[in-house]
Amino acid sequence: MKELKIAIEFWKEGGVYVARCPELDMLSQGYSLEEAKKNLFEVIEIQFEEMEEMGTLDEFLEESGFNIVDNILSCQREIVGFDKSFIKLECV
Repeated sequence: MKELKIAIEFWKEGGVYVARCPELDMLSQGYSLEEAKKNLFEVIEIQFEEMEEMGTLDEFLEESGFNIVDNILSCQREIVGFDKSFIKLECV
């Protein structure tokens, strides 16, 4: 069994929390942060199982920038920050 090291973004949308893994572009939701995180882990596990059955998991991980070091899958493209900005839209 390998471990997967990921970043998780959380935000609140209405009455639910959304959890998103930017490296894998996968997300889920729950009524608490912990539930959203647990559900995200389940989505990732199911998706990986399906890709493994189809024979596409290794290609997906490679394209997503993941490498295995000491039995840990981690993305080599480091997230260095998040930003909230305003832009002026002339067309709206």
